[in-house]
Amino acid sequence: QAQLVESGGGLVQAGGSLRLSCAASGSIFSINVMGWYRQAPGKQRELVAVIGTGGITVYADSVKGRFTVSRDNAKNTVYLQMNSLKPEDTAVYYCKVSDIYVRDYWGQGTQVTVSS
Repeated sequence: QAQLVESGGGLVQAGGSLRLSCAASGSIFSINVMGWYRQAPGKQRELVAVIGTGGITVYADSVKGRFTVSRDNAKNTVYLQMNSLKPEDTAVYYCKVSDIYVRDYWGQGTQVTVSS
């Protein structure tokens, strides 16, 4: 059974930093793209940052220069380093992993709250 375990969310003041981690395990093979999405109350889920197997990254404009996505292929883990956090970054952050067969797997979500 496929499983994505997220950690690292929490409450932080504006300007602070958090690091999210997401470890994939179980029946997830041939991982291709790994990344992060977020959903704020009353809004649609949106892409934050993704990274391919070759290290190519894509970021939402709103987080460029503040967030960094990285991965450890040996550990099937993806990270999101979030710096200079703003209140508008408050959301539930979801990890997503896609395999080479274009099957998507989602984490359970972790709450990030940024106070002003």
